[in-house]
Amino acid sequence: MSTINRRNFVRGVSVLPFCALAGAAPAKRKEAAVLKISLNAYSFNKLLNDSIKGRGEGATLIQVLEFAAKNKFDGFDATGYYFPGYPAVPDNAYVDNLKRRAADLGVGISGTGVRNNFTTSDKTVRDTGVKHIKEWVEVAARLGAPVIRVFADTQMRAQTWESVSGGASRDEVEAWIAAALRECADHGKKFGVRIGVQNHGDFLKTGQELLKLVKDVGSDWCAPIVDTGYFKTPDPYLDMALVAPTAANWQIKQSPFGEDSDIPTDLNRLMTIVRKSGYSGYLPIEALSPRGKPYDPYAVVPEFLRQVRKAMEQTA
Repeated sequence: MSTINRRNFVRGVSVLPFCALAGAAPAKRKEAAVLKISLNAYSFNKLLNDSIKGRGEGATLIQVLEFAAKNKFDGFDATGYYFPGYPAVPDNAYVDNLKRRAADLGVGISGTGVRNNFTTSDKTVRDTGVKHIKEWVEVAARLGAPVIRVFADTQMRAQTWESVSGGASRDEVEAWIAAALRECADHGKKFGVRIGVQNHGDFLKTGQELLKLVKDVGSDWCAPIVDTGYFKTPDPYLDMALVAPTAANWQIKQSPFGEDSDIPTDLNRLMTIVRKSGYSGYLPIEALSPRGKPYDPYAVVPEFLRQVRKAMEQTA
């Protein structure tokens, strides 16, 4: 190559990156997904409630957090129901102590959650739910939780969304829910906390219904939480796969057909869905107590954790 040709070649190569920058944005690099397992406090529901209500020894949130650390969970979902005085907002000192203890143990706070009812025709109840979620968004922010779980389904025994809505149409009820969630998401944006909509009840039975509701909310600060045990369809894995790419968080349960089903979750199939979706973040697991059967979370949770870890390894 002649001297002048070498100069032209080098000059051309040097200019190429700047021409590319001037003409178009560089392609985004796809980051490898990082999956971390978290323990949802609801796995210890009875013991936590026993402690709150003074029924025997029970267990406190701090004790369950310490159990999570002992079993090498990456994260802990500190569900709001188990904070002292719930539904009232806990003292800052309690929140700070829980956060500090988690940091000392090397356990991340993957989220929290509250109760609400947005399917009722009573607007006062819906407005109270919005106020409640907003208050707990601020608790979540102080705690360092990136997401707060809320419901779009009716959470009342022996009631359905049709009965509590007073005969309203599905479209009307969905508009109520979307409006309430939009207001919560606006507040969440101010504090850096996403509103996670969990399919858990009778209004959101399919992945399509969950995605439609989130789309109606129309906020980047509101996203689905995939509850693997509550899609009411013949093949819940198809619904999980549909929602997974936009998930803010998960609830990994032992059966895709509810807590009383003997059919175990196909964890390899589930983890394949998670990996293909591109989801990155915490995968909280939640062991549930089947009705009429003995349940010891100190034994059940470590075994379920072992199964989940094995599936993660086999699908890596």
